[in-house]
Amino acid sequence: MKAVRYHEFGSTEVLRHEEVERPVPGPGQVLVEVAATSFNPVDDHIRLGVLAEMIPTPLPITPGLDLAGTVVELGAGVDGVAPGDRVVAMLPLDVHGGAAEYAVVAADLLASAPRTVDLADAASLPLAGLAAMQAVVELAEVRAGQTVLVVGAGGAVGSIVVQLAVDAGATVTAVDGPEHDDRLRGYGARVVGPLDLDAGPAAVSGPFDVVVNHVRLPAEDLARLTAFVADGGIVVSSAGPVPADEARSVRTAGVWVRPDTAHLADLVTRVDAGRLRLHVVDRRTLAELPAVHEDAGQGRLPGKTVILVA
Repeated sequence: MKAVRYHEFGSTEVLRHEEVERPVPGPGQVLVEVAATSFNPVDDHIRLGVLAEMIPTPLPITPGLDLAGTVVELGAGVDGVAPGDRVVAMLPLDVHGGAAEYAVVAADLLASAPRTVDLADAASLPLAGLAAMQAVVELAEVRAGQTVLVVGAGGAVGSIVVQLAVDAGATVTAVDGPEHDDRLRGYGARVVGPLDLDAGPAAVSGPFDVVVNHVRLPAEDLARLTAFVADGGIVVSSAGPVPADEARSVRTAGVWVRPDTAHLADLVTRVDAGRLRLHVVDRRTLAELPAVHEDAGQGRLPGKTVILVA
């Protein structure tokens, strides 16, 4: 089968197109014919080796943490899934494997794919959606009547954070570039931007019960986000730590995304019910994956990019 792999950490030049043996599912695993994976910024960090100590992963690595495809073979002891089922999954950060024609996946990581979107586009959902669920549902516990500020709202994770918070009944203020304004308003958010840290929270009708940040900022600017959180509130960040303020009972939390099948199934239900919209900006082929990594590293990737495998 065709796959993209790398045998050493480094620049995009380490990515190789290879013919490799089709894997065989072991006990508790399934073999999935991959329709698509997607690019996530963490793919670039893992390939560079900057996370090698934090996330030990044996080489060679087939990148791709997101997966959408069709079950073709079951390992021993697997039930609840059958050949022909269309599925999505997030693979563990130390496993990967989406950038190949076939992938072995633990059966307990699979959720049924959304019925209302193209199977390939469904590959944009797992990691971004789970990161958003972790921020909104697990960490911030956003509820009706709260105010929420989302910094970096136009990105893959931020877009889902906005929609989850709106769906929870919160009043959401979204911050990003003007190219995202119409879409974010369509999600039900109030849009401002760019965020003026010097002007303070009052300039954007803050402070807020919850602040969710997805923009990498200097440490001193991240620290200034704490002022945008109301007394007793929380700031959740996927882009560097934001300090708490114990005097005002302001809590802080970081997102470290992980597979969660229950949350993934919840996200799929929301997609099929029309309560969550996926925003795929580009679709590239498996052969173009090195170029996608290069574009991302140079800041040229326009947004959520799906990698078509089948």
